[in-house]
Amino acid sequence: MLGKRFAVLASIGALFAVSVAAQNGPPGPDAPKLEADGAIHLAHEARFPFSPFASKQALARFRQMLAEDRKAPDFEASIEVIRAYYDKLDGARAERMKALYPVKIAASKIDGVPVQVVSPSNAKPDPRRVLINLHWGGFMFGAGNGGLVESIPVASVSKITVVSVDYRMGPEHTYPAASEDVEKVYRDLLKRHAPQDIGIYGCSAGGGLAAQSVAWLASKKLPRPGAIGMFCSGLDGFGGDSAYFAPMLNGQAVPAGAPMDLMAVLPYFHGADAKDPLVWPGRSSAVLAKFPPTLLISGTRDEALSPTLHSQDLLTRAGAETELHVWDGMWHRFFADPELPESQAAYSVIARFFQRQLGRTPAYADKST
Repeated sequence: MLGKRFAVLASIGALFAVSVAAQNGPPGPDAPKLEADGAIHLAHEARFPFSPFASKQALARFRQMLAEDRKAPDFEASIEVIRAYYDKLDGARAERMKALYPVKIAASKIDGVPVQVVSPSNAKPDPRRVLINLHWGGFMFGAGNGGLVESIPVASVSKITVVSVDYRMGPEHTYPAASEDVEKVYRDLLKRHAPQDIGIYGCSAGGGLAAQSVAWLASKKLPRPGAIGMFCSGLDGFGGDSAYFAPMLNGQAVPAGAPMDLMAVLPYFHGADAKDPLVWPGRSSAVLAKFPPTLLISGTRDEALSPTLHSQDLLTRAGAETELHVWDGMWHRFFADPELPESQAAYSVIARFFQRQLGRTPAYADKST
């Protein structure tokens, strides 16, 4: 979730291997070993092929990406180095996107919050609907080009203007600075748009912030937005099967103990209370019951797959309307590369979701406020 791409296809393979070993008699010395608590020790020479359901373009990009990740700065590097690295990476992607998805981009400020307004230039923008994008980056980086990468194709395909918010991040700022910035932008948009015509979405940290924003806006007695999108993210922390299998498939060490605690690792959350549903909305079914229709997106090679699936389950139990899409073989934030067929499919899913959900009757949109 901090920008490293991870994979999780191994879960199915590991369980299948255990099943086969059980059917074929006593396990050999290299067979997966099952512990009493359900933990599985995989064979030393375990091999997991790339998904045959993924595109050839995705396989080629996956190889490139693993090589890129070896050059990525460690998260103990200075924040300036980290931001410069990912801004350059996303800057190249944004240029490729502009050639494929015609848009107009205007930098501005809303009540002091820097934003980039991205509008389709290949068609007249929908005058009624508007989207707020909250960029990725572990609440540390991703402003500017990171937001453009997540806004350009969505604006062009959906024909809806996207306001990408460069919210305050750590280590300079701490929670709830980003939620406050989203509130300022949302309040301003409410002057020109009905709440049911406003959508909020984000990827990774931005997906978590989209969820936090729903809870935050409700706490401020503001009407809820018409719909939100949480991509490669979760409502209730970090962990699950994908936290263990994804690093392994990227040649990284499998966590020996519990997965990393985002509250402890990310400077933005220093001093925040993990039990506060404004930080982790998944901790409160009452908060989740107030969620608008929610689109969840992930891939089977995304370290955040388990949190995404868990979020869908939590929202469904709370009575919220959800739509879940998972692409086989895809990794964290896979749709940042516009040439992939899977990315193009994701853009269409996002566009159709907001076109369908935004603008539904006020009675529906405001029923839980």
